[in-house]
Amino acid sequence: MSKFDTIRPYYDSEVNEGIRSVIHHPMMKALMNFTFPDVDENVWIDQLQKTHSIRDFQINFVYHSVQKVLERSSEGLTTSGFEKLEKNASYLFISNHRDIILDTSLLNVALYEHGLVMTASAIGDNLVKKDFLYKLSKLNRNFLVQRGLSPRELLQSSKLMSEYIGQLLMRENRSVWIAQREGRTKDGNDATHQGVLKMLGMGSDEENVMDYFKKLKIVPVSISYEYDPTDALKMPQLMAEANNEVYIKEKNEDFITLLSGIMGQKKRIHMHIGDVLESEMDQIKGNEDNSNRQIQALAQVIDDSILSSYKLWPTNFIAHDLMYNSTQYNHLYTDEEKSLFERRLEIKIDSTNPKMVESFLAMYANPVTNKMKYHNAF
Repeated sequence: MSKFDTIRPYYDSEVNEGIRSVIHHPMMKALMNFTFPDVDENVWIDQLQKTHSIRDFQINFVYHSVQKVLERSSEGLTTSGFEKLEKNASYLFISNHRDIILDTSLLNVALYEHGLVMTASAIGDNLVKKDFLYKLSKLNRNFLVQRGLSPRELLQSSKLMSEYIGQLLMRENRSVWIAQREGRTKDGNDATHQGVLKMLGMGSDEENVMDYFKKLKIVPVSISYEYDPTDALKMPQLMAEANNEVYIKEKNEDFITLLSGIMGQKKRIHMHIGDVLESEMDQIKGNEDNSNRQIQALAQVIDDSILSSYKLWPTNFIAHDLMYNSTQYNHLYTDEEKSLFERRLEIKIDSTNPKMVESFLAMYANPVTNKMKYHNAF
């Protein structure tokens, strides 16, 4: 038994058995009928039964599912920066986190289309409590981040995950996707949590952790959706936090959010790949001799990359102008776009609740505020 068995995806030798265990599940049937609406059920069942590797499952099935999601719920995905990456090289993609499933799925679509190494991707075990979702995640090369642990268990889990990520990147030549923070950004303020970097650094056998991070080839990723399909679903938690209350999730909240993120309308989506962080590691190592300050400096470098290359949409500028009762950015959107956004606000939330309106607007407006630190004018 491998020490990583509790968190790893399927080995290719286990893929066919995993597929056969879910092939007749109603959710698999729904997924395949959505992906291949004009294909007879026996055809995709036959193809699935002949699938023996994660790569084949991803290319022949998942890739087409994501394309169908884009077709049905967006006006398309654009990308930039992928030309900087080398073919057959593995990278650690640290990304801002807006959607549970799509952030990493869209990255893998783009990596595949550019002929680059696809990722193993972190997913919280709270999202795959249903047996079908757990098996599907293992078929899609997800590894588990264990949630709700005691401090002692968390330490052991972090060490295990750090070691596993290091093995994937440096021994298996497998790229890895991990979010810059636990959970999705709810308020539009993308920020790298130092705990994520400390976890990654646990796998280091270097005297200075920056030398280890340099080996991992960290690449910041910035993903931006014109409309957040789960914006209204984030409101209860934001309201609780605004009132200094403890937020407790509903029973199926994660699953509902997951589905809403996939099928909700997003309009345009853009993903930018930042530069591989190399010289930055040397600079941090030269400037800081304290490991905590080094981690802090690296988090800032990742934030600078993500925030400065974040694609702003008319929705962001509209929300900023509405929030500050301004016309500063009205040259960047049309009256029709503004009317549509205001209509969305009225439909999605209680527009008579000032706190709720402010939180909803801030979710879209904060990326403008954050990007203003790097660009004086738009």
